[in-house]
Amino acid sequence: MPESMLLAAAVGAVGGALAVGLVLFLRRIVLASKELGTDAEQATYQTLHLASRAAKHLRGGIDELNAIRAGKHLRALLGCESLAIIDRTGTIAIDGDDAVRPVAERLAAAGLAGGRQQVQRRIPIGSWETDAVVAPIIGSTGPLGAIVAFASPVRAGLVRATGEVADWVAAQVELGELDASRAALAEAEVRALRAQISPHFIYNSLNAIASFINTDPAQARELVLEFADFTRYSFRRHGDFTTVAEELRSIDSYLRLERARFGERLKVTLQIAPEVLSTVVPFLSIQPLVENAVRHGLESKEGGGRITITADDSGSFAEITVEDDGVGIDPEALAAVFAGAKAGGEHVGLRNVDARLRQVYGDDHGLVVETNIGAGTLVRMRVPKSGPRRPSAGASPDGRLEP
Repeated sequence: MPESMLLAAAVGAVGGALAVGLVLFLRRIVLASKELGTDAEQATYQTLHLASRAAKHLRGGIDELNAIRAGKHLRALLGCESLAIIDRTGTIAIDGDDAVRPVAERLAAAGLAGGRQQVQRRIPIGSWETDAVVAPIIGSTGPLGAIVAFASPVRAGLVRATGEVADWVAAQVELGELDASRAALAEAEVRALRAQISPHFIYNSLNAIASFINTDPAQARELVLEFADFTRYSFRRHGDFTTVAEELRSIDSYLRLERARFGERLKVTLQIAPEVLSTVVPFLSIQPLVENAVRHGLESKEGGGRITITADDSGSFAEITVEDDGVGIDPEALAAVFAGAKAGGEHVGLRNVDARLRQVYGDDHGLVVETNIGAGTLVRMRVPKSGPRRPSAGASPDGRLEP
């Protein structure tokens, strides 16, 4: 066979192989695109993805750094050429061409002054022109800033979308402020618990220690150490969370000091499953239940009584109970305390812990109290062993959540 025919046959074979390979490649692309969903589904996913990425920055407020970080996602979401985000002080963050900055400042001021969306066309920017739409970011307390989207030209779809994005940004900023206020409230509740502990308990503990100084100096030294351990844990300045093990260690110090005062009148039983010791719980969430049992259950009962502390492994939950056989609580009075009808007085620690548990884990995880006058009191808390209701949350050894 002549060489030219062999060469032609070879070229034909290679061409056929390439054609087959191209067909298979295109088929793979088509199948892959079907697996990703329809065009509408892919567009929906992309929109939600960009909104989610922007939201985590907007929750921190519209300052310059957060606006810069959120701006690139919002610009992609709107599909505009440049995007400016202006906070209420006039600070501007630009994603795109920085040449639009002076125009964005002027348009934002006009939009905030008018309190409504505006469109400007054929705006000179150096040697070129552009259109812009400005949408004020209005929160429940007033203007928070403005968004200015630049495009050539600005079409009706961009006008509507910019207004919707401005409303969405306002909602994210206010959600962030709500989270911050909740965190401040949680810190205030912990401070309230500390204040509840300090006057009554410290006075009684120091009196108990003083009573042993002459009669049993060694016991007095041990109690001083227990007092130091307990107060160091209770008044630490960091960490919203701790572990069951750390909380029980503090409770042990607390009960040693109370037994020094009560003597044989205070009996304690502990039944702790090792599996729950590492469970993360809100700081000072178990100790106030024990203190409530001592102060309001057994202190006024003639002859004292017994406190039983139980921590059981219940599948994906840790179930912790504190039970006393003391004087009990009037259910109606307790309901009033939990409802907030009584701002202070007895059992405020129970209400405080209940509120924090509901805030962290949801309303299904508040305290359950079984009691009646003369029948003792059982308080139960049930928390997920997976940790607080935050993504990828855990507790470091000092009780702080780690991302």
